[in-house]
Amino acid sequence: MDTGFATPALRRQAWLVVALLVPVALLNYLDRQMLASMKFSMMQDIPGIEAEANWGKVLALFKWTYAILSPIGGYLADRFSRRHVVAGSLFVWSLVTWATGHVTTYDQLLATRAVMGISEALYIPAALALIADFHRGNTRSKAVGLHQMGIYVGVIIGGFSGYAASSPNLGWRWAFDVCGLIGIAYAVPLFLLLKNPPQQAEAPARPRTSPLAALAELLTNRSFILLVFYFTLPALAGWVVRDWMPAILKAEFGIGQGKAGVSATLYWQLAAIAGAILGGFLADRWMQKSPRGRIYISAIGMAAIVPAMFGVGYSPQTGQLGVAIAFLILFGLGYGFFDANNMPILCQIARPELRATGYGLMNFVSISCGGFADYGFGVLRDHQVPLFGIFSIFAGAAVLAVVLVLFIRPRDTEPLST
Repeated sequence: MDTGFATPALRRQAWLVVALLVPVALLNYLDRQMLASMKFSMMQDIPGIEAEANWGKVLALFKWTYAILSPIGGYLADRFSRRHVVAGSLFVWSLVTWATGHVTTYDQLLATRAVMGISEALYIPAALALIADFHRGNTRSKAVGLHQMGIYVGVIIGGFSGYAASSPNLGWRWAFDVCGLIGIAYAVPLFLLLKNPPQQAEAPARPRTSPLAALAELLTNRSFILLVFYFTLPALAGWVVRDWMPAILKAEFGIGQGKAGVSATLYWQLAAIAGAILGGFLADRWMQKSPRGRIYISAIGMAAIVPAMFGVGYSPQTGQLGVAIAFLILFGLGYGFFDANNMPILCQIARPELRATGYGLMNFVSISCGGFADYGFGVLRDHQVPLFGIFSIFAGAAVLAVVLVLFIRPRDTEPLST
């Protein structure tokens, strides 16, 4: 499998980068998912969180700070060392995760979530751009898909944190303490082992692009604008499913916090792992026949999200938890196809030195809207709006996304790649 580098040592280094980053991706999303799965324990223990809208504000504040800092984090990764950005981000957000286990007021919780958003914003654009730097040939979607697998495993483990929160011997504070300390410890070997890719001898030196010039180039790229909207629309559903589904299943099906957390994460995240691996493999294969191969595979995954959203919204009317889980599995498969190909598609429309910045801008729009979706979902739940109506909106957004991605036009951004 060609990664774009000639020597076996560089090929091994390309896969070592993925292996080193998978645990970081796991911790990145584990720290987020624990909050959703331990919601009821935290609301009982921390004064000042009474309404669903207040909890939605906790979720939204993280996303808004994350969104605002994502383009800056992406630009830093393009301008300086991706390796340093990744390792530094892990250390800081792990320290904040530990601090979250020690908050005693609602305002302190809001503050830690805001700082968490700042620190985690630096990671994803830098990590995916670093993977894309190493995997320049027919392994790019597979490599990104394997990295995203760490995200899904993190969400799965986070789903079990509801049991820890309900345990009198552990509790939600213990969970944040442990995850924070693990991340702090892993930041040291990550910094020592992770490497930036060497410049190819025949490749020209990358120009130093100013922030305004980078922004102008990306925002005048029609395909990039389409990708931003495509990236954003399904993410609205993705954030609500991650952040609210444990509470939804608990309320609608009358199950415990632990079971709700597992049911809301385990099955669809396992499906997403399968979807990311399969979607990455199929996309790389299709790219050997058509430069639009990754776009087509991503569109197929998005099409699967449409019936999944209708089904999840309708499932409480059946009274069967299994129905909700079945449609969540379909959602996970589709989301895996989508998730494995976003950075690879970006690589087809943006120069290498703009990719982390571009992904940061995508995160900015997507997660900003995700924050409003989280807060708005809480408001709608307070006003007793039916789930089917809410999730029908997400299904409609997925339909529009399928149309948008098919208008993206790839171009040759790596004339030296194989």
